[in-house]
Amino acid sequence: MSRYRKPLALRPDPGAAVPRTAMVMAAGLGKRMRPLTATRPKPLVEVAGRALIDHCLDRLRAAGVEKVVVNVHYLAGALEAHLKNRAEDIEIAVSDERKQLLETGGGLNRALPLIDADPFLAVNSDNLWIDGPVDSVRLLASGWDEARMDALLLLVPLARAYCHNGRGDFHMSAAGALTRRKRNGVAPFVFTGVQILSKRLFEGALPDGPFSTNILWDRAIAAGRCFGTVHQGLWFDIGRPESIAEAEAILGGA
Repeated sequence: MSRYRKPLALRPDPGAAVPRTAMVMAAGLGKRMRPLTATRPKPLVEVAGRALIDHCLDRLRAAGVEKVVVNVHYLAGALEAHLKNRAEDIEIAVSDERKQLLETGGGLNRALPLIDADPFLAVNSDNLWIDGPVDSVRLLASGWDEARMDALLLLVPLARAYCHNGRGDFHMSAAGALTRRKRNGVAPFVFTGVQILSKRLFEGALPDGPFSTNILWDRAIAAGRCFGTVHQGLWFDIGRPESIAEAEAILGGA
């Protein structure tokens, strides 16, 4: 018999505000999306007639985010030109990684002076989510507890992680605390690419140059300050060209 139990919901603060600023991770090379990314950066690949980064910006703006910081590297000029068309919708600042791709953690660290909120949202531009009964970003923000948390991740059950071929990322306790999937094991929750982070995570020694967000998560897990909350809507891992048709078929029937 399975010992898995559905985690209890975090106790949300109905008065909690969505962070005014979000970091949008958009600097990756998009190698798994070739040949679609041969001539355009992955955030400009379209799903359901709209660029991935526009899906992301639409949801952030709808949740009340006022400013986004977007990092750029591969075909940066094309992405910057596209972002200029969104300048009337939402304030946009660019963190330039043309000289060196810094990975997820290094990209966040480089952009930190531009991020004028603490805590702040961090969002991967290559994942597509559809809100459930409540706005997903607002749901995440309502679960933030400054006294207990340095990281709060939006997770989706592995069984509802569409277009995703992994074995899960995290286990979650009844109180929402996260632990890693064991090597060669399976975990019931997948990271959606949406999270709230405290700038406390960046204090102390960090690698120079590129490093993964995993280093930040491991710090928070070790301190008992990494938590999760469960996404209530649809989520798609747009990691391969064939993921687009699969996602569009599900969205068409939703």
